[in-house]
Amino acid sequence: MEGTVEDDIERNYASTVVILSAAGVTRGYDGLRDRAAKMQRELPNCTFHYGTRLVEGEMAFLEWTAEADGARVRDGADSYLIRDGRIVAQTIHYTVEPTS
Repeated sequence: MEGTVEDDIERNYASTVVILSAAGVTRGYDGLRDRAAKMQRELPNCTFHYGTRLVEGEMAFLEWTAEADGARVRDGADSYLIRDGRIVAQTIHYTVEPTS
């Protein structure tokens, strides 16, 4: 929620992270950067709103919505596998809807 993509990557993710989404499998820091850039293109000037936040052991789940210039997301959902304080695996789901 604060800082830059690079700060988030350095602070929270393992260098070997695996990301699963409808777009396919992405790996490592370069994969995270690619996913973040894609989301920034799809949701320019975005504001996120976080709903359900659950943590159980090594697993976490987050539901979210977003409002952006010309687009929104109403069904955002991420899950995380966390080991030794770093995210080692993540799933991402969201649908971008155009707004007028």
